[in-house]
Amino acid sequence: MNLLPLLTLVAGYLLGSLPSGYLAGRWLAGLDIRQQGSGSTGATNVLRVLGKGPALVVFAVDVGKGAVAVLLAKAVLEPLGVPLDPSAQVPLDSWVVAAGLASLAGHIWPVWLGWKGGKAVATGLGMLLGLAWPVGLACFGIFLTVLTFSRIVSLSSVVAALSLPLLMLGWFSGQGLGVRWPYLALALLTTVLVVWRHRSNIQRLLAGTEPRLGQKKAG
Repeated sequence: MNLLPLLTLVAGYLLGSLPSGYLAGRWLAGLDIRQQGSGSTGATNVLRVLGKGPALVVFAVDVGKGAVAVLLAKAVLEPLGVPLDPSAQVPLDSWVVAAGLASLAGHIWPVWLGWKGGKAVATGLGMLLGLAWPVGLACFGIFLTVLTFSRIVSLSSVVAALSLPLLMLGWFSGQGLGVRWPYLALALLTTVLVVWRHRSNIQRLLAGTEPRLGQKKAG
């Protein structure tokens, strides 16, 4: 029974590592998506290479990976009496957050693809929806708002990621729950991961060469 919390982390990683974008490329077009467009296995590159339908499916699967990893950890650990009390050595919050982070790690560094995966935006959204759905929806709303005006996916992703710590802090404070440190740490680490994975995109944004939706150039 003591191994179950660790197994939820392994399950989170394996869920996150499901290479949906890569499989879409192989199954639908017989190509390696990593050698097309931006080289990413995420939904944005699938959109550029394969079109809207496959991209929507890949996006939904990637969101599901993050959400299921978190919900699975909750479903497994809560009945076992893993403590919610923050003063416990490892409270339930921390295990659930860790399972979400494991899914992000699996998406970014999938064992099946030589540790090279996507940028974790969709999987991060799913993780947030599983952990604190109002925060996830708010973050997605910011993403869509920026995307509507800019039509640049990378800019929208980075802005949404930068807003995440404030959204997480504001949500729990507004509920009278104070600072939930595992969740705040998750928000900060997620922000760092997303920004780091978009570092080449940020360079192109600063240079004014980042492609917008509908353009065929790599991004």
